[in-house]
Amino acid sequence: MALSKPNNRKPIHYRNIQCDGYLRDDGLWDIEAHLTDDKGYPFPTLQRGVLQPGELVHELWLRLTLDDQLVIKNIEAAMPITPFSICSQIEDNYKSLIGLQVGRGWMQKAKELVGGVEGCSHLLELLRPMATTAIQTIYPYLNFSEDGRFPISNNVLNSCHSFSDRNKVIKEFWPDKYQGQRLDVQEVNDE
Repeated sequence: MALSKPNNRKPIHYRNIQCDGYLRDDGLWDIEAHLTDDKGYPFPTLQRGVLQPGELVHELWLRLTLDDQLVIKNIEAAMPITPFSICSQIEDNYKSLIGLQVGRGWMQKAKELVGGVEGCSHLLELLRPMATTAIQTIYPYLNFSEDGRFPISNNVLNSCHSFSDRNKVIKEFWPDKYQGQRLDVQEVNDE
């Protein structure tokens, strides 16, 4: 187990999100997300009565179809299980995202188009892990060589500790991007 042993506790809420990436036969990419919520106790709802433990409060699906440049070519939302009967009325509103490019600033534009009363807060939340899944699906498939090397973009550079332009990963694999002599604690210990 990666985390420490928790205190005694009882289950209250379960949220599961799964995101998967697929290469289609037509050369486009499908990124699918599936979200479920359920409770660990009898949960009273206004329209569906009392839901028993394990009975879904939400089951939501979202599929982005993207090209190699991460431009949305199509999108499909499905909301088979929701707390209110009218939730699914906004499914088609997600079509307004067609033409957006997944990348910097795209979440703000998505919020403008399908945030608030125009959409579902849970579907909107799914767009962030879907973007990461799209990048993890498309970029390595198109750009990684057999030895694991890839061109590092400015979007990746300085995006996390390992990709800091001052750390040994950049110094070793992309020396032209390396910007400094600062050594992290691990580098000092490695020498």
